[in-house]
Amino acid sequence: MALTSLNQYLDYEWVKYAYDCTRKDGAVGVDGQTGEEYAANLEQNLLSLIDRLKSGSYRAPPVRRHFIEKADGSLRGLGIPSFEDKVAQRAVVMLMEPIYEQDFMDCSFGFRSGRSAHGALAAIREAIVMRGGRWVLDVDVRKYFDSIDRAKLRELLARRITDGVVRKLVDKWLKAGVLDQGQLSYPEAGTPQGGVISPMLSNVYLHYGASGQAWRFQRVKFPPRKGE
Repeated sequence: MALTSLNQYLDYEWVKYAYDCTRKDGAVGVDGQTGEEYAANLEQNLLSLIDRLKSGSYRAPPVRRHFIEKADGSLRGLGIPSFEDKVAQRAVVMLMEPIYEQDFMDCSFGFRSGRSAHGALAAIREAIVMRGGRWVLDVDVRKYFDSIDRAKLRELLARRITDGVVRKLVDKWLKAGVLDQGQLSYPEAGTPQGGVISPMLSNVYLHYGASGQAWRFQRVKFPPRKGE
């Protein structure tokens, strides 16, 4: 069932809570504004944000490209939103979570409230010890955030969300662009890793894509174990 009229919840208390969840995030976006600077005129800033979100006039700024080193020495590119954009994204994530948490599978632990790597390890242990599992597969989706098909993502979101305000906001974040050393680019695929809403979008894409058999897997033949 698709849900409508979600934007009615975007009132001051809702967005203020989104701000409270975001205020300690110190990474600044393209405008350089910190949480402390935003808080200096908090009520007026939040009321203005709410008006722009609900009226459709909100403009998602580009994300700031920032690179971090991975364990193997390679670099991972992150997209850092502006502080206000983080608040806006958090407010929309709070709308989406109750909807999609009903759908996501119990074996899914990534980027979900109340779940962690420790929970995933406990589930693996139960599968091996209690259920007689024999294999553990370590799988990585190469450049997952960067390679998400946006048209497919929009199609999957439409299955559960028909609220035009929310869907247009998501679309603005997908199209916002990336500022990297003064150069602005507009990738045609993916959602910025580092965005507040990106983990939710990635889980929606992975859940419905996998359950709908939209993913293509290459068959792998494992060597026999000793004694077999």
